Amino acid sequence: MSSSQPPSPLLFFKTLTAYQNTAALKAALDLKLFTALGQARMTAGEIATKRGATERGVRMLCDFLTILGFLEKNGDRYSLTSDTAVFLDENSPAYAGRAATFLLSPTIRAAFDDLAAAVRKGGTALSDEGTMEPDHSVWVDFARGMAPMMIPPARALAELLPLDPGHAPRILDIAAGHGMYGIALAQKDPRAQLVALDWAPVLEVAREYAKAAHLSDRFSTIIGNAFEVELGENYDVVLVPNFLHHFDPPTCVKFLKKVHRALRPGGSVAIVEFVPNPDRVTPPDAASFSLVMLATTAAGDAYTFAEFEEMLSKSGFKEIRQHPLPPSNAAAVLATK
Repeated sequence: MSSSQPPSPLLFFKTLTAYQNTAALKAALDLKLFTALGQARMTAGEIATKRGATERGVRMLCDFLTILGFLEKNGDRYSLTSDTAVFLDENSPAYAGRAATFLLSPTIRAAFDDLAAAVRKGGTALSDEGTMEPDHSVWVDFARGMAPMMIPPARALAELLPLDPGHAPRILDIAAGHGMYGIALAQKDPRAQLVALDWAPVLEVAREYAKAAHLSDRFSTIIGNAFEVELGENYDVVLVPNFLHHFDPPTCVKFLKKVHRALRPGGSVAIVEFVPNPDRVTPPDAASFSLVMLATTAAGDAYTFAEFEEMLSKSGFKEIRQHPLPPSNAAAVLATK
């Protein structure tokens, strides 16, 4: 193999020390450093005074965060970038810092402690079911932490799904989590009835968000395992956000057949997933999600659109298509009964 550049160990060392990036960001969140900065430009000493830390420590952390791209530095003063101001200042309605509770939870981190064991086994080394164990507490962290970031793609998905004006729409949100996808769709029609399915503690989080969206009188729940509980029938839309990647294709087909039965004729299923290209290495953010599934589930994967087409076709669906959900890395896979 020829190359104009000499061999370099740089990628090796950058990857081995990537945990330092995570530690720096977590420290900044713990110190509420981004919130302290807000719209201001501050010196390390000024930030240290606001956060009860040492000037030396703040200066070193802020310099590192500047190198990573989370801060800007002009002279001896630091300020937020446009992205950081939106997502990491607690005063922003789109604050995403709570996602760290889920992404850095002991369960998720432990799944990567012995990734070689998961590779040998072909699935998570955590336990037989990994994060799919009934009522796993990690999903409450997911629901609370990921909600703000899901609002834009949820609204994008809602725009893709027409609701029949001839009757009061019925919407089922499976593995609802924070409930943002169902809430965004239900807000399109004041007659829409929204049913959210998940474990009981997770549904309490979704209920809070539904109440904040003034949907309490149109919001109901189904508690339990989506494979086992009765879903009901005659839904106009069944939402399946970030769920199928936890299971192997035969299990997904079995589940989608159940969804098919729950829909009224002409109804739609809307799947939200990270969908890699056929090469399974692009786009990087979607393709790399398969490793998360290897570490945390017994048989999950990041599926290509062709694989979703096959699963949906076997389940009786037609008119299968894919749409991006900007600004997220996720895509919607839609199909009709």
